[in-house]
Amino acid sequence: MAIMTEAHEGHKLELAAKVLSSGGAIRLQALGTSMLPSIWPGDVLSIEHKPGQEIVPGDIVLVARNSRFFIHRLIEKHNSQWITRGDSLPQNDSPVLRAQVLGKVSRIHRKTVDIVPNSRVSVFDRTLAWMLCHWDSLRSFALRIHSLWQGRSE
Repeated sequence: MAIMTEAHEGHKLELAAKVLSSGGAIRLQALGTSMLPSIWPGDVLSIEHKPGQEIVPGDIVLVARNSRFFIHRLIEKHNSQWITRGDSLPQNDSPVLRAQVLGKVSRIHRKTVDIVPNSRVSVFDRTLAWMLCHWDSLRSFALRIHSLWQGRSE
């Protein structure tokens, strides 16, 4: 059963990569917490293909790594190797090749609001991300409040 699931996930990754590389766009639902507070679980992300020169440090990008998707912020570009990190993670990710960066998040759909991500993170959001990274109890509390808030308007 796990093999079928892994194969199914691999096909989705391959299809998304083909759509994006052909100039298309995809939508994905965020599941993890590594991009708090910029992206919350349940947010729907619109991702577009962008040429490498149009993606700049600070942009939120879709990366294919180990047959999985990761949505993290681009920190640095060094020729063909790019460095990403989740906003609420303490360390950078291992470098990825430019070809592993499939696209750029162009919109975050949260409930009834569409957010255009900014490549500049505010001091408040950076501070909140640091706090969510280092204080598990605060992250748990914030996720509970978010979950209650999500349930009220549906």
